[in-house]
Amino acid sequence: MNRHYLVERMQKKDMARAIAWAAKEGWNPGRHDGPCFYQADPHGFFVGKLAGKLIAIGSAVIYDQQFAFCGFYIVDKAYRGQGFGLELTRHRLAYIGERNAGIDGVTNMLDKYARLGYKLAHNNARYRGMPYPTPAFNENIVPIAQVNNDDLARYDRRHFPAPRADFLACWLTQAGGLSLAYIQQGTLCGYGVIRPCQQGFKIGPLFADSPDIANELFLHLTHHTQGTLVYIDIPENNAQAKSLVNRYQLQKVFETARMYLKGEPDIELEHIYGITSFELG
Repeated sequence: MNRHYLVERMQKKDMARAIAWAAKEGWNPGRHDGPCFYQADPHGFFVGKLAGKLIAIGSAVIYDQQFAFCGFYIVDKAYRGQGFGLELTRHRLAYIGERNAGIDGVTNMLDKYARLGYKLAHNNARYRGMPYPTPAFNENIVPIAQVNNDDLARYDRRHFPAPRADFLACWLTQAGGLSLAYIQQGTLCGYGVIRPCQQGFKIGPLFADSPDIANELFLHLTHHTQGTLVYIDIPENNAQAKSLVNRYQLQKVFETARMYLKGEPDIELEHIYGITSFELG
């Protein structure tokens, strides 16, 4: 490896540049994702610098002692294929240690991820569309601020492999976004978030105990955009999530491979209608 190439921890001030790189790659990050990403694990973001010039970025966010998620992986096009990204990834894997780790990898790099030890679980896909029907009033749908924090944490943990309270505290309150919950007879049965992105709005997460609840949350979230283009990332192996995007004639625009180092976590995948983000899981 080039002796002038160093991998360092990303500083908070560099997150804006990382978001800009992601936008340039066509990933359409949220306008306010940076602070939330960084808050999830301030030590889990890395940069590769060649003679002081930033040429690579990547994250390895640790959620707890068992689970981490690697993403946000970009190498400047002028420096690809020269081992700089692999060296950065070695640092990321060293940071997560013996934990299981997930990624949403681009499908044309599956062999490379497999050589690092990742195993394919299923495909995820991004869909987009507009406009949507105006939802009828539903007394079960409330602002997520009305949900008890412990109840929300327990519900989220059923659909995500680790606790992530610090991340959610930021994610649920992004400027210009909307976070809604579905409460039925005093029980939390679903919740969803929509946030402004570089282009349009993006839903994620969208968790629900039934297709009908998912549909109600989807309509109330999309209504927040007032007719703007909406994106949602779904697990392709959830037939009900595919039915939801097909119902409103959303178009698939991007696909990833969800992979794990130590096997797929035990979560309620059948209730995941929208993935939180391809960058952090």
